[in-house]
Amino acid sequence: MKIKDRPLDLDAAAMADLADVADWTKVAGPESAGTGYEVVKALVDRVTPATGWRPWSAEPATNFDKLQSWGFETQRGTTMIVFDGLVFADVPDSGWSAYDLQPEDIPQAEAGLDEHWPAAFELGVKTWGPPIWASDYRNPEFVDEFSPGAGFGKRHLAIWLRPGAQFHLYSDLPTADPLSPAVGINYTVYLD
Repeated sequence: MKIKDRPLDLDAAAMADLADVADWTKVAGPESAGTGYEVVKALVDRVTPATGWRPWSAEPATNFDKLQSWGFETQRGTTMIVFDGLVFADVPDSGWSAYDLQPEDIPQAEAGLDEHWPAAFELGVKTWGPPIWASDYRNPEFVDEFSPGAGFGKRHLAIWLRPGAQFHLYSDLPTADPLSPAVGINYTVYLD
């Protein structure tokens, strides 16, 4: 097992960028499995004025045929990946994660997540205020308590509500079968 253990500075900036968006209803798009240039153009036309984020420039050779998402840069320098129904920050060099896991590494990965969860949760509370719900794998009702399946595949989960969105801060649930190739602490904005 290999470990990345970096400061939470980039996560702090990304979480602040997410907190800056007052109304996520203007970011959300229609639920569809559509792909292509028109999907990306609609994202750019919606997300840019609602957030102030700068869209990526399209390269001349960009193949839009299979694209359902597009990237945006925030004023703090965070890359945000936006789909019609969700947004996540692309910050691979922040916080704790483990990768190249083998079955015998699962207990160490669990311990690492448990050790680093409080700092990530504290950052979430500092940035977004108290969550409306928070729990972890020790709760027998964890998987379905907030909503059906919300805790599936997770070890820890905290949820914040914003107009048009739910912010989910979570850690992955390491498993030996099927083998988790990597685990970490992440956050996703689910758009209504």
